[in-house]
Amino acid sequence: MSTDAQDSRRAPYAYTLRDTLDADEHAACLTNWQQRYDQLSAGVFAGVFEEFCFGKVQLFREGLNQSVHQAGEAWRGSRTFAVPVMIEGTGWFGGEVYDAHSMLTLGSDDELDFRTPRRLEIVACTADAVALDAYAQQVDHRNIETELAGRKMAPATPERLAALGQLLATMMSSLRATPELLVHPQMRKAMEQALFATLLDTLSSGSVQATAPSCSARQLVVARARAYMEAHIDEPITVADLCIELGVSRRTLQYSFQDVLDLNPVKFLRAIRLNAVRRALKAPPPNGRSTVADVAARWGFWHLSHFSAEYKTMFGELPSDTLRRAG
Repeated sequence: MSTDAQDSRRAPYAYTLRDTLDADEHAACLTNWQQRYDQLSAGVFAGVFEEFCFGKVQLFREGLNQSVHQAGEAWRGSRTFAVPVMIEGTGWFGGEVYDAHSMLTLGSDDELDFRTPRRLEIVACTADAVALDAYAQQVDHRNIETELAGRKMAPATPERLAALGQLLATMMSSLRATPELLVHPQMRKAMEQALFATLLDTLSSGSVQATAPSCSARQLVVARARAYMEAHIDEPITVADLCIELGVSRRTLQYSFQDVLDLNPVKFLRAIRLNAVRRALKAPPPNGRSTVADVAARWGFWHLSHFSAEYKTMFGELPSDTLRRAG
């Protein structure tokens, strides 16, 4: 089965879901990659492939029931990360053995040399390397491409690897249910930044010890952050937006908000956005009709079930109740 929700040349996103019965057919699924798959184990081939492309990100899932050797290369200027979610035994990637606890990475200048075990399912993301590195520089003051130079296996603890795999699976599950919400630029931005932030957390060795800013510096960071938020009250501001605007790292922002407001910046911004959604649900829609999903997407909430739970916890009712009462 194949579903192309949008033409990627015209639309802000593309979605593909396909069952494959041939290794060559499967190899051709991944957008903008140059690949060749050679089936190594005997038997009828059966695969599943799913892909979402939006902004500077490509999310994909592939499952195989036969051992194959994959050769080729990713699209120019990209960086790929892959996590096995189901694997029988071990495989071979760029000269190294991988298993269920491995995080694979591939730069655009790296040659793909990937041998799978007989059964494998992976979730993966390919991102624009410049965009990812710019994000890392601006919010964590890190150079990801330098950290990963020459690596085939990215450093990650089992807990952080599991968290990344869970995020990728959750993102794909949410998009599978409502891919059309990717028409909203705020939705695409929120998902891209959530992915980048989780990748940085996954790759962090935990060895970097940041010095907490002084009390006066923390107060200044929070004051400047609140001034920026007030000036952009109608926009779904993110932690990365604040880091870039203020020229501080995520850690500095964390220290400052926790000390001054007794709340981390993620929760603070989420509360601000939840209130914005509530006001939008209570207001007459500009086009005469509105849905909870569309309003939530416009404010960067990409996981609708989590959003509904957070909304009810904050306001004591579901967002659908607010919208129905306003109507």
